[in-house]
Amino acid sequence: MSDFTPRHAIVTGSDSGIGAATALALAEAGLDVAITYHSDKDGAEETAEGVRARGGRAVVAQFDATDFGSVPGAVNAMADELGGLDVFVNNAGGGIGGPFLDLDLDTWRTDIALNLDGAFLALHTAAKRMVAAGNGGRLIAVSSVHEHQPRVGSAPYVAAKHGLGGLIKTMALELGQYGITANAVAPGEIATPINDMDAEDADRIHRPGIPLGRPGKPDEVADVIRFLASPSGSYVTGASWVVDGGMLQMGPQAGSHMESDAWRSAGKE
Repeated sequence: MSDFTPRHAIVTGSDSGIGAATALALAEAGLDVAITYHSDKDGAEETAEGVRARGGRAVVAQFDATDFGSVPGAVNAMADELGGLDVFVNNAGGGIGGPFLDLDLDTWRTDIALNLDGAFLALHTAAKRMVAAGNGGRLIAVSSVHEHQPRVGSAPYVAAKHGLGGLIKTMALELGQYGITANAVAPGEIATPINDMDAEDADRIHRPGIPLGRPGKPDEVADVIRFLASPSGSYVTGASWVVDGGMLQMGPQAGSHMESDAWRSAGKE
């Protein structure tokens, strides 16, 4: 769709962190935005105020990606209230973690349900709506560097993010004929509340193992999402955009420069 002009976006999990920064970035680009929260309604309302301050219309809705029966209806209701859906950003996610040998099925299923099953339902609903509208669209999943590399103590999360990456690639193959692109954005360590940091901490914390020497800021991830959601991203699909300050490039250096086995117990309390 060479004349694709996005006007309406949904960003799940946009009450704080990367989701909130994304909602604001899309508002700055001229979009109306639906903002969702799981439990932090105040955070979602604060994001909505920021969207309105940037000239966009904001819709706020409670959203639980693991309530599978309600996900399609929730996505469609937000799109109806916006007046359409051009961009869908699946940002809702998280993880419990723990050593692989200590995992039980309930813990495994909890992480898979949130990070993969719920993402599938939301993206599937958004895609069907975009196909029906016939105007093209942008589907973007906020994944993780662990879509590409594992982490000790995070087996369910890593498995879900690998699966999400594969889902996005397959969506790109099947949806291109409708003018719909599908991409993942894979953040590294970002200074967000889920990591017990504020955005300002990115300028205060030193990370020797990251080539850029610090955690990332939510805005730095949101800027990549904004590009993918824009007309400028028209020929990008099936890709996973790593936003990690170069962290994934440190594999050989980590192997030759780590001086203890402390990493083996990183997933234990």
